[in-house]
Amino acid sequence: MAQKPSIPKGTRDFGAAEMARRNYIFDTIRSVFRLYGFRPIETPAMENLSTLMGKYGEEGDKLLFKILNSGDWTRGVDPAMVEAGEAAKLTPKVSEKGLRYDLTVPFARFVVQHRAELQMPFKRYQIQPVWRADRPQKGRYREFYQCDADVVGSDSLLNEIELLNLVDEVFARLGIRITIKLNNRKVLAGIAEHIGAPDKLVDITTAIDKIDKIGMEAVCAELGERGLDCAAIEALRPILAIGGTLDERLCALETLLAANPTGTLGVKELREVTDGLKATGLRAELELDVSLARGLNYYTGTIIEVKARDVAIGSITGGGRYDNLTGVFGMPGLSGVGISFGADRIYDVLNALDLYPAEAQNSTRVIFLNLGAAEAAASLRAAMALRAQGVAAEVYPDTAKMKKQMGYADALRIPYVAIIGEEELAESSVTLKNMANGEQSRIALDDLAGALS
Repeated sequence: MAQKPSIPKGTRDFGAAEMARRNYIFDTIRSVFRLYGFRPIETPAMENLSTLMGKYGEEGDKLLFKILNSGDWTRGVDPAMVEAGEAAKLTPKVSEKGLRYDLTVPFARFVVQHRAELQMPFKRYQIQPVWRADRPQKGRYREFYQCDADVVGSDSLLNEIELLNLVDEVFARLGIRITIKLNNRKVLAGIAEHIGAPDKLVDITTAIDKIDKIGMEAVCAELGERGLDCAAIEALRPILAIGGTLDERLCALETLLAANPTGTLGVKELREVTDGLKATGLRAELELDVSLARGLNYYTGTIIEVKARDVAIGSITGGGRYDNLTGVFGMPGLSGVGISFGADRIYDVLNALDLYPAEAQNSTRVIFLNLGAAEAAASLRAAMALRAQGVAAEVYPDTAKMKKQMGYADALRIPYVAIIGEEELAESSVTLKNMANGEQSRIALDDLAGALS
């Protein structure tokens, strides 16, 4: 008996109806990207591991999908190394490439590689799949699409304000109520210095980024395991618990970090961004989250995370400022800032809230029934005329019973059925049936496009 086919855990098939919904998301995001002056690029699905490793922190490196070298990938491998389980040393010998973890690091590589061809500041958008060797769960997949927009070659915080307005516009068009959470890497660095653990910044950010998932006590336990002493952990607790309005939280941080130049600069940047957003009439809820770190080591300034307010799911958009990312590829001093929409989570949110418009779920506007050779030929001509006017139309291919053909149209939720029989053929007319209310009328073929608009 043949084994039943399956797909890897953390991946999904998408049928025609699902793809119509996904394309609605992609088209909405793409249209706003273009509205804000971003231009499209694409990069390969796989990158050299040397490009990817070390850019996402210790946790991120573990989630990279690595590709075995082609041919005899065991050639040159010391069997003793395999028996000893020395994975870190073994990996470079058997794998030189990996699937991209996100679109930001490949973009940084792209910028350095094509620097002579780019006009700075360079604004790009990219809509492609990425892969992470994560544990699959609700809202978290091993293969998923990201929709990124980045600006490189400019230090101005106006870019952050523009990107956050772009985020606001996308979700307003999709009908999703959101909360935009902000923090700043300089604030986190200032906090680490304030509690006497400046050398533990990466450990602190990695741990506190999990507060929403595992809670404060588990985070404190992890910080202890990572080498923070009790005094530092106790000093951190009240900082992470800072509450109040956005302005009250900024004032609290301003007072706390008054003697720390790095932290003070971070608070100043947050004020500039939030004041700019207020001036532009942001519709989304805006929140300062001191625990927000996003776990990625390459952020150096603003950190962004977006949550859906009406569905319990992880972040649906994230991003931030990265001043040094291109430096690892030989181009120091090039600042950038970007955001990434998680299309798969947005898809789940729209499904949960049933926010898709009817036109996003129906591709064919009208289907012509097939009642015989002469009638089918006339239907083909009519369908071609409609398509020339931008109306999606199809013709049922077989001369089957009308009940079967009508059932096909109903199953696919095609809103209109067009019937050309002997009488219609003689009169150059068509009988048009509205599948929603059952009404039907006889109209001239020349008037069909207007009746379907």
